[in-house]
Order: sequence, then structure tokens, then C-alpha cells
Amino acid sequence: MTSDPAVRKSGDDLADLAKGGRTNVFGFLLRLAARIPFLFIAGRFYGAEALGRFAFAILIIEFAAQLATLGLKRGLAQQLAKEERPDAHVVWDGLLIAGVASALAAGVLALFPHVMFPNSSINGLEQLLPLIIFAIAWSDVSLAALAYRHDVGATVRARAIVEPWTISIAAFALYYYSPRDGLILSYAMSLIAALVASIVPLVRTYGLPVAWHPRPVQLFAIARRNMPLAAADAIEWGTRNIDRAILGLFFNDAVVGVYWVAQQIATLPQKLKTSFDPILGPVITQNLEAGNKAAVAAQIRQVGFWIIAAQAGIALALSIPGEAVMGLAGAKFVGGTGALAFLLAAEVVAATAVVSESALVYIARHRNFMLSLATIVLQVILSIALILIARELDLPMIVQAAGPAVALPLALAFASVTKARLASRLLGAPVSGWRWALIWAAAAAAVVGFAVTSLPRSLEWVELGIGVPAILLSYGLVIWYKGFTDADRVLFRMKSKPA
Repeated sequence: MTSDPAVRKSGDDLADLAKGGRTNVFGFLLRLAARIPFLFIAGRFYGAEALGRFAFAILIIEFAAQLATLGLKRGLAQQLAKEERPDAHVVWDGLLIAGVASALAAGVLALFPHVMFPNSSINGLEQLLPLIIFAIAWSDVSLAALAYRHDVGATVRARAIVEPWTISIAAFALYYYSPRDGLILSYAMSLIAALVASIVPLVRTYGLPVAWHPRPVQLFAIARRNMPLAAADAIEWGTRNIDRAILGLFFNDAVVGVYWVAQQIATLPQKLKTSFDPILGPVITQNLEAGNKAAVAAQIRQVGFWIIAAQAGIALALSIPGEAVMGLAGAKFVGGTGALAFLLAAEVVAATAVVSESALVYIARHRNFMLSLATIVLQVILSIALILIARELDLPMIVQAAGPAVALPLALAFASVTKARLASRLLGAPVSGWRWALIWAAAAAAVVGFAVTSLPRSLEWVELGIGVPAILLSYGLVIWYKGFTDADRVLFRMKSKPA
């Protein structure tokens, strides 16, 4: 298999993407290491019902924060590439816009706190929870600005070290203070810590905005221009979280809590592609400014394959020994193993849509938005239909609750096909990162996984401690020898060769 010539011509871009990819893979391993103790503490100390209450509250908070960023997580790169003013002024404009939007969102939720806690009573402190929207929005904008300067390490430090370890340690300590509110308080503490870890490197990199003056008219114009981006970001986020909202309408908090644990495990590989956005965005915008559409298509293909390959391996490693993985949170959570498998499959299916969208948000914002809207509508319809059909057939509750997890990969398959076709047509070149070697690698991993899971149930620690690495190793060897080209192997070179 030969290297993609368009990629070879853009050696610097490939080196930047590879550096970001290496950092993201390292960040994934850190997130995995940090997420395991939190799921153990949350499941075994607090229980499924408290987790369900917590999961629904942060669903609303994070949705409001998505809207408050006004698309700046990806739109800021385009703004920095176009503006003639000092970069620091552009960044602080973005922080101000996000702050105003956060104030509006927090104000609405503070007035109507029952939106966050529809099935339980509200204490005084919980009414202050919407203030955490400021921390999420400002952290997202700060990390996007740092990624424009190709500093992906800041994202890894804030999101993969500071945030998850803070919530794990705080959740353990605060359980002895309040088993009811410890999760929510630890969540707030983790996001404040992540904000500090984002703002400090931002100031070091861009400096303080000397002679900066807010420009209300221009700021409003930026916000209005970013609305399609903000809507696309909110819908993309919604496709990963609306299933939790649907479950909250049909089932009790305990069911939502079990599903949330499966969702948290499944979102680990999702971070691989979402954390590519900040480094991919500047590369794409710079090539679009230069009119180099072929390079953009090649970069989407390259990153798309990296993401699909990594996510497929992780999905197999976590879903084949799924009962042991879910059992980390406690015996009650093993029932969510089926949902976990479908959620992990959804992340693999979604990869093509996400990398295609990295270009579409700049060259076809409104059409991309309409496809995103169609995707989430399809997901909602399928989710509710599958739940109702399962109820009509009088299937067990755990099967009924898996309906949204089954609907997600189906809806995301629609998004991947339609967005890839649109991006390919507009860029004049294919953008799909699919390669047949993925099938051979998955088959090898499945054989190893079957052997590991055939062990007695009492040896579940073997499934996790030996089985997961063995599945990843068998998968990785086949991908390395059968799927990777010279361009792909740049991802594993600490110093790329001259183009």
C-alpha cells in the first residue's frame, strides 16, 4: 500500500497532526487510568440511584455550556486566522462572548432549577450549580486558543489529568460529607480545577490583552456568525447525550445511573476524535485559505483512519470483556454490558462524520447543520420507537433501556455516509478513512478476546489485567503490518522526517 501523495506534499501539516495524535493517545491512556477509580467510587460508594440523579443534572449543565461557547471551540481558529488584530485581543473577545452567554444560561437554570433535578428535591447549594457553566465555557475557549498555537498538551493536562483526578479524589472525600451531594460537589471542583489548568497556560502563551477594549457591535457579529457552528456543536454533543435524557423520561434514576456508567466508558475513545478538533481545525483553515482543497481531503482521510483504527481497537478491548469492565462499578451495573457494546460501536461509526464535519463547518455550515439536525431527529425517533416496541413485547427493563444505545450507531451511520459524501463532493476528493485491514485486525482481536472471556467467571481480573492488553496488542500488530502506510507511521515518530 502506498502513501497518499497529497499527504506527502504537506509534511509540516502531517507532522503537526501526528504530534497532536501522539499527545491524544497519551491523553486517552491517562483518562482511562483516571476514569477507573472514579467509576469504582461512584458506583460502589454512591450507588446507581445517586449516579442517575447526578447524570441528569450534569446533562443539562453541559448542554447549556455547549450553547454558551457559541461554536468558539472550532470557530476561534478561523477567527484567529482572519483577524488582523493581536491574537490576544481576539482570544479575550472570545472569552467575553462566552462569559456573557454563560451568564444568560446560568441565570435561566438558576431560576428554574427543577430542570436539572426533575425527580428530586433541591438544596440551596444545588441552585448555584449553574455557575459552573462559566468554568466549562471559558476552559473550552482557552484550550481552543492554545490548540491554535499547536499546544495540545494543555488539553491533555486539563482534561486528562487535572479534571478526572480531581473528581475521583473529591468524590471519595466528599462521600463522607454528603452521600447525596458528594458527586455534584466533586464535579464542580473538578471543572474549576480544569479552568485554572486552562487559563494559566493561556496567559503564558498569549499574554494579557494590553490596550484591549471590548467591541460590542463586532462581538455581536462574531456571535451571530458562529451560530451555525454553535448549533452543530450542540447537536453533535446532543447525539451522545440525548439518549440519557430519553431514559430519564421513561425510567427511574437507577436505570439512568447504570446507563451513564456505560456511557462514561464509551466516551473514553470519543475523546480521541474530539480532541483532534483543535489541532485539525487550524490546519484545515490554513489550507482552505490557501485554496488547497486536495490537502484538506487528504488530512481528513489521514486523521479519519487514525481515529477509526484507534477507536475500533479500544471498542473491542472494552466490549469483549464488557461484563468485567462494567463490574468495576459493582454487580448492579453488569446489566449495562449490552448498552456498552452498542455505545462503543457508535463511536467507531461516528468517526467519519466527525472528521468530515471538521471541514464542513467552514465550507458548508448550513448544510452540515441540517444533516446534524436530521441525525439527532432520527436518533430520537429510533430511540423512543425501540423502547416502546420492547415494552409492547414485554421484554425485561434492561433490554428496554438499551433501545437508545441501539439507535445511536444507526443514526450516526446516517451522519457518516451523508457528511462524507458532501465533504467529498465539495473538496473534489474522497475523505473516507476506511481500510479493509480494519476487518482483519478486528478478527484477530475477536479470537484473542474469545479465548480470554472463556476463562471462569472468578478470573475476571484476568480479563481486565491481561485480556484488555492482549486484545489491543493483537489488534495493533495486524493494523501495523497490514493497514499502516509510511504516512501513518509518522504518528509514532517523535521527530518526523523531512518532507
